Amino acid sequence: MRQNKLIEKITASQLRDDIPEFRAGDTVRVHARIVEGSRERIQMFEGVVIKRHGAGISATYTVRKISNGVGVERTFPVHSPRVDKIDVLRYGRVRRAKLYYLRERTGKATRIAERRRDN
Repeated sequence: MRQNKLIEKITASQLRDDIPEFRAGDTVRVHARIVEGSRERIQMFEGVVIKRHGAGISATYTVRKISNGVGVERTFPVHSPRVDKIDVLRYGRVRRAKLYYLRERTGKATRIAERRRDN
């Protein structure tokens, strides 16, 4: 058996199946588990997905928000057990896979049009 097939077989059991469909431009709320000493709590991080990267167990996504006038970006692994759940709040319509241009924009210039969804 090739090493690549072996790795896929091992990581297949660690992939999560409760991840909603989302992509760059969508606004999400990530419920992340934070461990502080012996305590564990849920911290919510809400913002715009500016990129998705990778595939399989190593897939990640970066969420950007503005907190007290300062841009904050946080990268989460898609299949991490530290992420409790992901809520998709808005589906944005963008024409790029990586939204790095949002870093230079402030205020109303960072708005993203909402994508139509046919259910």
